[in-house]
Amino acid sequence: MTKIALFPGSFDPFTMGHLNTVERAALIFDRVIIGVFTNTTKKALFDAAEKEKMIREATTHLGNVDVLQQERKLTVEVAQELGAKFLIRGIRNTQDYEYEKNIALMNRHLDTAMDTIFLLADEKYGHISSSILKEILAFGGDVSEYLPEAVNQALQNRGLSHGE
Repeated sequence: MTKIALFPGSFDPFTMGHLNTVERAALIFDRVIIGVFTNTTKKALFDAAEKEKMIREATTHLGNVDVLQQERKLTVEVAQELGAKFLIRGIRNTQDYEYEKNIALMNRHLDTAMDTIFLLADEKYGHISSSILKEILAFGGDVSEYLPEAVNQALQNRGLSHGE
């Protein structure tokens, strides 16, 4: 039986922390699908197609990882359609855990065969989030060390990053 996991998120922008989580999940699962979902409560830097393209570029070294966009379905519905029995979530701190735990419990209620796997953030990425990086970018700060090259390049193309 192939073990398929879905890593859902808005990924705006996709960070080195996200990439680290995907790389680690790719060692555990036969197939990892990164689901680019829309978060209606956040103002996005990139549209879903742009995010999908950047994430594909950032994960080309991972043969068992794919990327898809999804805007109008529940995460568990997408996972079911893909044959994924596992959801991947990165956890940086206790606040993340409490938030993600409640979502995991609800997803388990919606699909009793669905398990959420929490991967603790690597120490060097535990302090970053897409929201924090967007705030730094808004004030002209350099966040290039926290972004895969494809994402940093896209930000530079928009005049939003001062990276190399």
